[in-house]
Amino acid sequence: MQKKHHHKKKPSLFKKWTGKLHLWLGLGVGFLIFIISITGALYVFKDEIENFTRKDVIYHNEQNIEQKQVLPIRVLERAVVAQVKEKYPVHWVNIPIDKKMSYLFYWYEHDPKGWNYFNEFPIYKAAYVNPYSGKVLRTYDEKNGFFQIVKMIHWSYLLKQEWGTYLVGIPVIIFVIMLISGIILWWPKNKAARKQRFSFKWQNVKSWKRKNYDLHNVLGFYASIFALIFSLTGLFYAFFVVQAAFYFIFSGGETTYPDFSSIKTKAPIELRTEGTLDKISNTVRAKYPDSYGFSIDLGHEHMDDHEHPNFEVYVKHLSYSYHKSSSLIFDENSGELLHTHDMKDKNFGEKTVGANYDIHVGSILGLPTKIIAFIVSLICASLPVTGFMIWWGRRKKKTPKTV
Repeated sequence: MQKKHHHKKKPSLFKKWTGKLHLWLGLGVGFLIFIISITGALYVFKDEIENFTRKDVIYHNEQNIEQKQVLPIRVLERAVVAQVKEKYPVHWVNIPIDKKMSYLFYWYEHDPKGWNYFNEFPIYKAAYVNPYSGKVLRTYDEKNGFFQIVKMIHWSYLLKQEWGTYLVGIPVIIFVIMLISGIILWWPKNKAARKQRFSFKWQNVKSWKRKNYDLHNVLGFYASIFALIFSLTGLFYAFFVVQAAFYFIFSGGETTYPDFSSIKTKAPIELRTEGTLDKISNTVRAKYPDSYGFSIDLGHEHMDDHEHPNFEVYVKHLSYSYHKSSSLIFDENSGELLHTHDMKDKNFGEKTVGANYDIHVGSILGLPTKIIAFIVSLICASLPVTGFMIWWGRRKKKTPKTV
């Protein structure tokens, strides 16, 4: 009996050219995608690591605080300036609702003339301060800190952010195309092929090429939906059109973002006193007693000063995430509350835009989504490596000798 030969069906012309596109794009931006992905993975657990390494200063350990009052903000500011002796003015202070926690004073300057990260930001520094004594517990050079450097490599390759973000955004757009083309290439032709696309079948496989191929395809498939989410939320920061599209889609067709610039300080400057910021602080505390904390700008001139239409205080409701936030507008001179834009007042488009950062870094639901972000980022970093090895293995394949 004659043995039947089953010839392997050639891929369609569409899949053939999809494969070529996938390869060329991968070879072109693979190294950049590796850098973006690995720095993303390194940044995921920043808060958890810093909360552990800084736990002795995050809480001030002042005794008998029930019988004590925190010092006025301006008094604290002067005490901090005297101890730290920094040439730049303090920019803002983070005030926690938990009275056991330290205040956090920040120095932050942006020089628009700088051409790289280190020139563009002359200073980014933080001081943990006991609000009852005014003692600086410790300062941190955030600008040169490990996580800030990792973040800025991820953000702009340490180049000027005005155009460095575009240099990151373009490879990410290409990566999105590669994810889609990868799914097309992965998609099984029939039921039999489908069975071996969802898991590793390595029982009788000794070839490292086959194992590498499976790693690229199987891991790439499982990570693809999350990788698309992280890529699109990253493009949000690189291209304004993506921000506008997000808001338009999730707000149900709104084209104008809520604008409160018409709400301005009207009281005369003579009403501004040493206690104006404390009046503002007390109002925020009373209004949001269950929030995590809030930030107050200390009102000094800075290198990149631009028009601030009003005095706005941002309230962070959760310790692990920024997506639940409210904003309050105050009269800068009298300290009177002029407007409240609470979380419940925001439309779904605003909430989506506000949640973009937390979705991108995986903190939206706390630790579980951070673990997902970490694993997916590592897989995304592996894809250019395994993809290159597939190409290199095929390139090195010996052609059969003709007799």
